[in-house]
Parts: sequence; structure tokens; C-alpha cells
Amino acid sequence: MTTSTVKAPAKSAYWAGVRDGAPFILIAVPFATLFGVIATDAGLTLAQAMGFTVLVIAGAAQFAAVQMMVENASIAFVLLAALAVNLRMAMYSASLVPYLGTAPLWQRACVAYLNFDQTYITSIARYEAQPKMTVSERMAYFLGAATPIAPLWFAMTFVGIVAGQAIPEAWALDFIMPIMFLAMVSPMLKSLAHVSAAAMSVAVALALVDLPAGTGLLIAAGAAMVTGALVETLMERRVR
Repeated sequence: MTTSTVKAPAKSAYWAGVRDGAPFILIAVPFATLFGVIATDAGLTLAQAMGFTVLVIAGAAQFAAVQMMVENASIAFVLLAALAVNLRMAMYSASLVPYLGTAPLWQRACVAYLNFDQTYITSIARYEAQPKMTVSERMAYFLGAATPIAPLWFAMTFVGIVAGQAIPEAWALDFIMPIMFLAMVSPMLKSLAHVSAAAMSVAVALALVDLPAGTGLLIAAGAAMVTGALVETLMERRVR
């Protein structure tokens, strides 16, 4: 068996990943551009905003962190907010271990860096549909799914930063942040637990709006998670 024959399945899996990841650029382009604009409006320099988006590469966490920065929160609170939003990535990683856990360390490091909603959802669906894929094929597919998304995320963030610097301060773009979060959260309200958690977060955030440095938002997030978990547990008990 020749080397080219061995590598052919992985190459095919890579291009299948590129194909399946390509539609997500319709989401990545506007959101990355918007982040660049908002980061500039929040006072970040070009280097800071680009460093942020390259190192974090997680849209929701980036927006949450910038929101905390706008409210003059401390670094500790900014990090906690970003961590809370990104906790789901730990679950993503755990569910990928059975499929990619035996890959070389450097490949797993690449997956850890590129493990965001779109790459995870696309890849895990492929792995479950085709359980006979080899580890190298799975890895190639994952990296393929990330290929059309990650570079555009960086490039369009840069475009947004440049565009944001050209927007006069009198335009006051602060309203974009809450509107963007509403657009992200609304499609996620699919059950009573989700709606209850959202309602609790709004109520607690409004009640604690006078607390300093975004503390109220962190407390509201914690209250929302507890509420969602309790409602979900009660619903499961009723079903039984």
C-alpha cells in the first residue's frame, strides 16, 4: 500500500470538512465585523482587539468580556465572565475525547484552539454518522471544518476595527451590544428551563444594576444557571 493511498482518505475527509464548514461563514463574517466595531468603540487599540480575537476565538465570550470592559469591570470579573460563557467548551472537549483522544498532542492542541460551536457541532455529527472513520480522518475533518471559518473571523475582525475607527463618536454605537446579545440568546430559548433562566437573569440584573464593576451581571448569570438547572430537574421528575 503506497503512502498516497494511505493519505487519500484523510485528504478526502479534510475537504468534506471544508465543505460542511463553509456555510458558517455567513455567521462568522457579520459577527466578527461587529466585534471589531464594538471593540474599537470600547476603547481597544488595533493590537489589543486583534490579539483578543486571535487568542480567544470565541464570539460569545469576546462580546461578554468587552461588555464587562465597557462597564469598567476589573480584570478578574472580565475573566470570570468570559469563563462562564465558555464553560460549554469543556463539555464539547469531553465529548470529543472518544473520537480524538488518541491523536498526537499537537493535533489535540489544534482542536482545543479551534473548538468552537460550529466546528464542534459539524464534527460530532459527522463522527456519529460515520463511526468507522479513523482518528486521522476525524482530525482531518475537524481541521477542514475550521478552515473556512477561523481565517475569516480574524480578517473580518480587522475590517470591523478599521470601520469602527472611522465611525464618529457622536454616532454612539453602545446600543449594538444589547441588540446583538438579544439576537444570540433568543433562538436558544427552546424550553421552559431556558425561558426561566433568561427571566431570572433579567430580573436579578435589573435588581442589582447599581452594584459596581458588573458584579450584578455575574450574580445574575449564577442565578440563571441555578434556576435553569432546578426547572430542568423538576420537569424530568414530572416525566418520570
